[in-house]
Amino acid sequence: MNSLAFGILAFMLGTYVLLDGFDLGVAAIAPLIGRNGAEREAAMRAIGPFWNGNEVWLIAAAGALFALFPKAYASAFSGFYLPFVIVLWLLMFRGIAMELRGHFATRIWRDFWDVAFTGSSALLVLLFGVALGNLIRGVPLDANGYFTGSFGFLLNPYALLVGATAVAALALHGATFAAMRIAGAPGERAATLVPKLAAALLVGFLATSAATAAIRWHDLPAAWTAVLPVVALIALGLAVRYALLRRAGAAFAASSVFLAAVFVSAAATLYPMLLPGFGGAKGIGIFDAAPSTAALVSAVAAVAVGVGIVCLYGTLILLPQFRENVTVDLNP
Repeated sequence: MNSLAFGILAFMLGTYVLLDGFDLGVAAIAPLIGRNGAEREAAMRAIGPFWNGNEVWLIAAAGALFALFPKAYASAFSGFYLPFVIVLWLLMFRGIAMELRGHFATRIWRDFWDVAFTGSSALLVLLFGVALGNLIRGVPLDANGYFTGSFGFLLNPYALLVGATAVAALALHGATFAAMRIAGAPGERAATLVPKLAAALLVGFLATSAATAAIRWHDLPAAWTAVLPVVALIALGLAVRYALLRRAGAAFAASSVFLAAVFVSAAATLYPMLLPGFGGAKGIGIFDAAPSTAALVSAVAAVAVGVGIVCLYGTLILLPQFRENVTVDLNP
C-alpha cells in the first residue's frame, strides 16, 4: 500500500510536469517567438484554455502528500518554506500577468506584463528543478525529521544544474507546443528553436546524469531503469527530427515522452525515499512517513477518487479544446 501511495503521488507530479510544463515553456520562450505585442499575445492565447486547469495537478499533489505521507509533508514544508512561498508568489504573478495585460492598450503596460509573464514562469521552472535536485542529493534532517539547513544550502551547484536542465527541457516542450498551436511566424520561430534548445538540453541532461550517478552511486535504482535515459535520448532526437519536418504534433508527443522518461527515472532513483538524508542524516521513506495502515488505505482511496475526477475534468473539458483549437490565428 505504501508503494501504491508513492506511485499515485509520482503520477500526479509527473502529470503536472507534462501538462503545466508546456505552458510554462511557452511563457519562458515567448520573447523569442514573439517579436511584437500581437505575437506575444498569441503565445498567451495559445495556453489560455489550459494553464489554470494544469495547475490543479500541483494543488492536488500537495494535498495528496499531506494525506498519504504527513510526516514528509511537515518536513518538506519546514525545509522548503521560503521556496514554497516564492513559488506561490510566482504562480500568482504569472496569472495576474495574463489577466491584466490586456486591460490597458499602452505599450509600457503590456511590455511590463510580458516581462512578468516570462520571468515568473522561467523562475518557477528553475525553482522546481532546484527542488528536485535537492531531493535527489538529499537534505539535512535532524532526529525528528526537520530541515536543519538554510536557503543557501538549497542553492548548491548540483541543484542549480538540475534547475538549468529543467529550464531547457520545458522550454523545448513549450517550443513544440507553440509550433503546434500558433499559426504564422511565431509558430515557425518556435519550430526553429527546437534544435537549439535540444542541443542545450542534451548537454544539461548528460551532465546531470553523470552528476547524479556520482552522487547516488551507492544507492542506484534497479537495473531496468537504465533503459529510461536511452528512451529519453531517443525521444529527444525524434523531437528534433519531427520539428525539422514541421510535424509539430509528433514533435510535441516526442517531447512528452522525453519528460515522462526522465521523471520516471527520477522517481525510481528516489524510491523508496521521499526525503533522502544528506551527510549521513536519516532520511524519510515511504514506510515511516505514512500514517497507520487503516488511515493510509482510506487516504489512498480518497486520493484515487480525486485523481479520477481531475482526469475526467481534463478529458471532458481540456482535451476537446486541445484538439479543436489547434492554432491561434494572428490575422483572423
